Amino acid sequence: MTKAQIIELQRQVGTTPDGFWGPKSTSAAQRHLRALMPKVSPWPASDSQSLRRFYGEPGDESVIVSVPAPPFLRLYDTGKKVTRIRCHHRVADSLLRALFDGHEKAPEVVARYFGCFVNRNMRGGSKPSLHAYGAAIDLDASSNGNRTHWPIRATMPIEVMEAFAREGWLAAGAFWSRDAMHFQATR
Repeated sequence: MTKAQIIELQRQVGTTPDGFWGPKSTSAAQRHLRALMPKVSPWPASDSQSLRRFYGEPGDESVIVSVPAPPFLRLYDTGKKVTRIRCHHRVADSLLRALFDGHEKAPEVVARYFGCFVNRNMRGGSKPSLHAYGAAIDLDASSNGNRTHWPIRATMPIEVMEAFAREGWLAAGAFWSRDAMHFQATR
């Protein structure tokens, strides 16, 4: 992002618009997104016990549904139309609402789908990914990679993060300062 874009983002999240993104700006972005989330989170905490109690065992295909993808969804790398999204049945409606809402604000970003249910561990880890529960989605991976710092290098718009926040989903970019493509249904 340019200095001017960072200043605008700082204004949006309610912190001093000085063009420097540091801990105060990160905290402001997190407060801003948390303020948009439902007062009582519909999602579990992110520890293994809470996830299993709420979603079941990672990789359990019996709780995964295949929902019609919004008509604007395309594979991020090939542009091929996505017709179905496989996700946990408990997140399906919320995920679709967040996608449609985010698409209204940033259509070119939300249209670049990178995946939802994938039975795998976290990158570089031994614990199951939220993707293994069908409770995470990745969007616009080419501009928002796992090791790319948000918002300095990653370009995920705050408006997309806000769309997911209204559904109670965490935006990795704002909460981890990296992996801005990743959104998960946890609190």
